Amino acid sequence: MHSPGPKRPAVTSRQVFDIAGPAMIANLTTPLIGIVSTTAIGRLGAPAMLGGVAMASVIFDCLFWLFAFLRASTLAFTAQSLGAGETDEILMVLIRGLALAALIGVGLIVLQLPLAAIVFELMGGSDAVLGAARIYFMIRIWSAPLALANYVLLGWLVGLARARLALAVQVAINLINTAATILLVQVLEAGIAGAAIAALVAEAVGVAIGLVLARRLVTTTSGLSLPLLFDRAKLMHMMAVNRDIMIRTAAMIIAFLFFTAQGARAGDTTLAANAVLNNFLLVGAFFLDGLANAAEQLCGYAFGARNRDAFAGATRLVLAWGFGFALVVAVTFALFGPALIDVMTASADVRRAARDYLPFVVASPLLSVFAFAFDGVYIGATWARDMRNLMVAALAVFLGTWLALRGFGNTGLWIAMLSFYAARGGFQAARYPALLKASFGRS
Repeated sequence: MHSPGPKRPAVTSRQVFDIAGPAMIANLTTPLIGIVSTTAIGRLGAPAMLGGVAMASVIFDCLFWLFAFLRASTLAFTAQSLGAGETDEILMVLIRGLALAALIGVGLIVLQLPLAAIVFELMGGSDAVLGAARIYFMIRIWSAPLALANYVLLGWLVGLARARLALAVQVAINLINTAATILLVQVLEAGIAGAAIAALVAEAVGVAIGLVLARRLVTTTSGLSLPLLFDRAKLMHMMAVNRDIMIRTAAMIIAFLFFTAQGARAGDTTLAANAVLNNFLLVGAFFLDGLANAAEQLCGYAFGARNRDAFAGATRLVLAWGFGFALVVAVTFALFGPALIDVMTASADVRRAARDYLPFVVASPLLSVFAFAFDGVYIGATWARDMRNLMVAALAVFLGTWLALRGFGNTGLWIAMLSFYAARGGFQAARYPALLKASFGRS
């Protein structure tokens, strides 16, 4: 069923923040999971258990992040279908996404033994830490289909411009995880297994809530159409977009893991200083990623509606607000960074090292605005192939810069990371006019 999409007026700042605001709040609540798990396990007084849950949590963060294309592509295809007025296709996008999430999740469960062997060999650590991490891993891996299904459901809700509902689901997952962790670890004394079970339960409840919401939001009049669901062209397009976003995400993960590994090689003090400063980067990312969510939905809607003016207007607004937030964050880091560093570490050496590299953190939000904003624009328009190619090029710039400046130690590493941010956004900004013309024609 196809009908003209509802005509929106020019994109406004209110529309941007109707999506970006809830996304920012959801981003800010997400670290609560790690904080609560760490605190609950830490209070048991077993350093190996704390190290094990920390190691396994990082593994799952990277593992699930690799499949974040499920959320991105579902959001984009849903927004495009909404803009095009394809009400039946909105349901098909959700079902295809959930089916793919189930296949990938079951695949991870089937491959859990070789997967665990590989990741723990790469991570290293003491026998006690690895033993605790394996317990957590072998339980939480069963949440993979549920966690990936939540990616799909959250992307679908945001694609429908129901960002507040997506926020409600995300907050529910986090709160349930928090409560279950406290109950299982502290009250029932289930240890590290309890923390893993809590994550699994939270993901399951999130899926249940998401499916109930989806059932109420579906507006299709023809029900499930198997020919539409298995439309070959749409399936091939979905797989191509997912493949390209996955490669793009893998390139980004390589950059961040390389940054962490090189910091570790520079010594414990440098590694600790970089870890402290990484918290600053995460705060800036929370705000800029929220605006990227707005770009994904608004640009996806405009792309589906074939509305060039709305697409370009959404891009300009997200960039403008991105620079505004980035400036505020940069000034905040410059003014309060030293005091925040003192709060996060008691080591005089780590404090001194972190202050030395604080100027790079101050500059990072301003250099990463284009990267976050154009990520949202490219995903909304499903310009996935170009997004993939430009990310690989930016990774080459990062590695090349580090190679040229490796003699400067951690300073060269930070310069390389800033060059990565700048290259990501700069390449996308340079390519944007040609893609806009190819997709919409001349103004």
